[in-house]
Amino acid sequence: MSTDLSTNIPESPFVAVRQKEFRLYIVQRFFFTMAMRMITTVIWWKMYQITKSPLAMAFIGLSEAIPAISLALYSGHVVDKSDKRTLLFRNILFYFLCAFALMMITMPHTEMSMGKKFVQFAIYFTTFCTGVLRSFTGPAASSILAQLVPKNLLPNAVTWSSGTWLSSSVIGHASAGFLIAYTGYTGTFIFILIYLLIAAFCMYRIERKPIVHTNASQKTWESVKEGLRYVFHTKDLLGAFSLDMFAVLFGGAVAMIPFYAGEILHVGAIGFGWLNAAADIGSIAIILTLTFHPLKKKQGLILMYVVAGFGLCIITFGLSKVYWLSFFALLLSGVFDGISVVVRGTILQLKTPDEMRGRVSSVNSMFINSSNEIGNFESGVTAKLMGVVPSVIFGGGMTLLVVIIMWLKAPSLRKFEY
Repeated sequence: MSTDLSTNIPESPFVAVRQKEFRLYIVQRFFFTMAMRMITTVIWWKMYQITKSPLAMAFIGLSEAIPAISLALYSGHVVDKSDKRTLLFRNILFYFLCAFALMMITMPHTEMSMGKKFVQFAIYFTTFCTGVLRSFTGPAASSILAQLVPKNLLPNAVTWSSGTWLSSSVIGHASAGFLIAYTGYTGTFIFILIYLLIAAFCMYRIERKPIVHTNASQKTWESVKEGLRYVFHTKDLLGAFSLDMFAVLFGGAVAMIPFYAGEILHVGAIGFGWLNAAADIGSIAIILTLTFHPLKKKQGLILMYVVAGFGLCIITFGLSKVYWLSFFALLLSGVFDGISVVVRGTILQLKTPDEMRGRVSSVNSMFINSSNEIGNFESGVTAKLMGVVPSVIFGGGMTLLVVIIMWLKAPSLRKFEY
């Protein structure tokens, strides 16, 4: 598929937003992502408070990663053979049930009557359930995008979708910190449940979508292999996925932020919320910039540079003992990551045939789940072995090493343009 769409892309930065169903989609995406980010902030802070253990924190990421990664390839097959709108609507309702369960688990009465160990393992179990949902939600949310806007508007739609995700992530992280401090866990979850209902309502108003899968009789394993073959034979796609996966796998410092907030920077729940949101603030700032001034050329080369910059920011964060410097390092890491998100997301949309979007998106989801959740687990394990600060510095250094390897091994990605 040719990626040269420059002559067909309208100049206005608002062209995708003028599509009614896309507007509903990004409103749904805003409230759903905000709810998910708030849940993440709440359970990380709760787990830190009841365990004070890096390894216990690491198992949160692992609890979600195991089902998300295990089911990723199968979920892509299911998404391609399903009405994506209905699948997303149902999954949001299931997320509502999981959020309600977490609200009950984190109530003071639960901890007093059942004990901290019960709360800890109940969080792991519920997180496992959300991992199952995530394996289907991620590919469906990505692949439905091409059914909401004309193909020539996809780059603009990807930028708006990424910006919506990042802005809601910022608000979710930061507001969760404030809400925990002033309303407690139960009050925070009430907001989360309301946001999920809004997301479900917006998704319900989108029309059901036709199924694009061209071979309905194809066996599941053959369908899965077809998606894998496509990704591994499309070098630009594989290179972008791999660069992101290994960079975030080693360079993600999210799992250690509670320890920096509580034991190194001494800033409490509110400071923790802002540190959690810092990277997303940087990302949304750059996404807004790219919405009005999109990258015109050398996007593959830029992707290499920004991932290297991300690694340097993580090293700076690991060394810092000053709150404003730690915040700025995470903020700048978000700027670099935001550019990476847009470039990688656009490559995914432009290089994927319509009938394979679910399967290709599921492979992408598997890479993302590997890098984020397994990365959090890796951070917890290395922190246990090395200490918190050395583990973060080590992760940033490994990110730089990954960029060097990809620079040498993936020359086609360096030369990629759209």
